[in-house]
Amino acid sequence: MEDAKATDAAFAKAAHVVALELINNRVVVNSMEPRNAVADYDPQSGRSTLYTATQGPHFVRDPLAELVLKMPKDMLRLITPNVGGGFGMKAFVYPEHALVVWASRKLKRPVKWQEDRSEAFISDNQGRDHAARAELALDENGRFLGLRVSILANLGAYLSPFGSFVPTRSTDLVSGLYAIGAIHINVKGICTNTVPVCAYRGAGRPEAAYLLERLVDAAARDLGMSPDRIRRVNFVPSSAMPYTSATKLLLDSGEFEKVMDRCMAAAEWPSFARRRTQSERNGKLRGIGMATYTERCGGGFPETASIEFKDDRVELIMGNQEYGTGLLTAYKQLVSEQLGIDADRIDIVMGDTDRTPSGLTGGSRALAVAGSALYEAGLAIIEKGRQLAAHVLEVSAQDVSFNDGVFGVPGTDLHLNIFEAAKAARDPAKLSPGMATGLDTTHTRSPPAQTFPNGCHIVEVEIDPNTGAVTIERYTVVDDFGRTINPLLLEGQVHGGVVQGVGQALLEHAIYDAESGQLLSGSFMDYSMPRAGDVPSFAFSTHNVPTSANPLGVKGAGEAGAVGAPPAVMNAIIRQDRVLRPLRRPKRARAPAKSLEIMISRTAGPQPRNFSAG
Repeated sequence: MEDAKATDAAFAKAAHVVALELINNRVVVNSMEPRNAVADYDPQSGRSTLYTATQGPHFVRDPLAELVLKMPKDMLRLITPNVGGGFGMKAFVYPEHALVVWASRKLKRPVKWQEDRSEAFISDNQGRDHAARAELALDENGRFLGLRVSILANLGAYLSPFGSFVPTRSTDLVSGLYAIGAIHINVKGICTNTVPVCAYRGAGRPEAAYLLERLVDAAARDLGMSPDRIRRVNFVPSSAMPYTSATKLLLDSGEFEKVMDRCMAAAEWPSFARRRTQSERNGKLRGIGMATYTERCGGGFPETASIEFKDDRVELIMGNQEYGTGLLTAYKQLVSEQLGIDADRIDIVMGDTDRTPSGLTGGSRALAVAGSALYEAGLAIIEKGRQLAAHVLEVSAQDVSFNDGVFGVPGTDLHLNIFEAAKAARDPAKLSPGMATGLDTTHTRSPPAQTFPNGCHIVEVEIDPNTGAVTIERYTVVDDFGRTINPLLLEGQVHGGVVQGVGQALLEHAIYDAESGQLLSGSFMDYSMPRAGDVPSFAFSTHNVPTSANPLGVKGAGEAGAVGAPPAVMNAIIRQDRVLRPLRRPKRARAPAKSLEIMISRTAGPQPRNFSAG
């Protein structure tokens, strides 16, 4: 209750209080490939094999075997081949997994199940669905003193694996990029006759960013401050890093004001008035909106990576899973650059509990954790190779350098390429006493800290006042991802996330009948997905500040677009008819505004009305 007391004290001395009620609408994941499962049974060994799309086979196999089927986990092999999209939804156990394994053991023959799209709408874990009230206390200069948040989270009919995690553990991100003195959060989970809610691209971070950035813009309008000004005076400065937020998040790096300034310049913010005038001549309304964001990535459980030499090729054995993210390319690129091995000679093994270690792709942590494990395995290989090369070349290890895949002695013609070193390392006759056999290396990375990617989104929209149709005319993003490994893959991740965020803000909405619990938007006839024509070409760039949380300096990027897009789009729509006024400096605190802004799309069914923190 200390947070509650400190927050109450902040509100008591506030010169201004702004309140907002928001609905974060429910969405259906709709991955390109619906879920599926094929199970086979080997009567000789008594083992079952399950082929199914996952985001990490051990993450599904272990609880499925031990908790559901009540069998030793080594008696169930899970193989995940290529996966057509996951977004968090495919990370967990589903009833069909258990049923096909059980049926195949009973029938002693393969059993196949394939979901169709209609079944996906009513059985795949869904996302978001929060009703929230937020209050922001500010001083006379517009500085944030305290934040009070109450959330009602619709968990669905049954508790999903991350159902309670999303609205609770991730709400600490409501501090955003700002220095807020005190924060108090109250969350209530509600069970309803709907599909369970679980992790969906961002898993709590989009919910926090939407709540905060809508509230910050509302405060700016109420005080007559520009969107950039209110953020500028409240950003955590880079000089304060490392900074511990009121919600106990440790931000280790970032230049938030510079990111916003670069985004405003790229979006041509100063000339917006001219573009709005032109839109008005054409009978349209035009708005511009901004949102900044941060998300927590790069932490959690360990990831293991192995680098194994196979004659003139290398195998990378990874625990996490490729499902359309470009991990195969990124991992090959990392190893190729570090060890000087052509990417065409690198193979990657994933998705088989008999061959791969435990791991999970999710939470924008693949490169930060598994990529760092690969990098540290590479360092160990270079050191082992240097010792071996010194022995073979009969020189001191201190004299051996490694560059572009070759161990050599500068100023001489003595050298040994990495594949020659790996071959020699397998020959006991070429090893000195006590020297390890082979260059193959396995490394497990336990992340010591989390990372906090951040950025700024600026959106311009045109609105037809006769129909209410919204057209996104411009979309600009500047992100801080710590370090860029592959620019094309990185930008593709941001594009995809932005489109999903735009979809939630303008198009997507899972609607249930309040009386019967029937899903009314149960197909693409009733549920609108974003299309290429719904978004413009994106202007994307980075302003990277490396993190100290991992040796690569990367912060994570997979979910960022979906975090920043919804509040930026909605702020643009709201700002289409606003004229900024000079900053007012009220002499005394006043009550929260009674008029409440509600997100355009509302969650179906009766809306909860009790937002008390009791």
